[in-house]
Amino acid sequence: MSKNKVHGATSRLKQDYLRLKNDPVPYVTAEPVPSNILEWHYVVKGPEKSPYEGGYYHGKIMFPREFPFKPPTIYMITPNGRFRTNTRLCLSITDFHPDTWNPAWSVSTILTGLLSFMLEKTPTMGSIESSDYQKRCLAAESLEVNIKNKMFVELFPDYVEEIEQQLKERREAMLQSENGMGPSESEVSSDQQSNMYYIMTNLFVLVGFVFLAYMVKYVLVSISND
Repeated sequence: MSKNKVHGATSRLKQDYLRLKNDPVPYVTAEPVPSNILEWHYVVKGPEKSPYEGGYYHGKIMFPREFPFKPPTIYMITPNGRFRTNTRLCLSITDFHPDTWNPAWSVSTILTGLLSFMLEKTPTMGSIESSDYQKRCLAAESLEVNIKNKMFVELFPDYVEEIEQQLKERREAMLQSENGMGPSESEVSSDQQSNMYYIMTNLFVLVGFVFLAYMVKYVLVSISND
């Protein structure tokens, strides 16, 4: 590859990065790897009222040296219920369809297209069919998954801080729930004991009445015989 092509891709990606910072794509953040501007990592933050709400979906984009004249390769790393992980995604903005690629498209265009396709249900190579319930479960699990990914932690410190706070709140809520179960169980046990005491007391009273009635009947019978 000629140095001019590499320089051309680098120059274009730097321009796209500045545009992206000035005009961010909603719900999507992207950062190039410091040592290689041809490798970018992105995070899709699940939009509200979608099955992905609350999730953080990490993936990467590999740009060819011929960019923008050739399309990039896109991968999803975080399990999400829409795309297979670590598999080339078959989209009109990727190298699966070089015939539909437009050199005028920028990184912002790519990220917008990725988000749009993620929210759709149109099948394609690299996509999977999952229920909304499964997607919501994966959204919750994505916090733990991403916090263990070295590249995610390195490139997206703000998201790491958000996730750590959410995990902390989740742990605190679980502890409160567990601690709250103690008194409830104790109260239930106390109620059960009270009910048992009430039943036994009434039973003794009833037996007493039966015994008293029997004795009265015995006395009356004895008097009558006499």
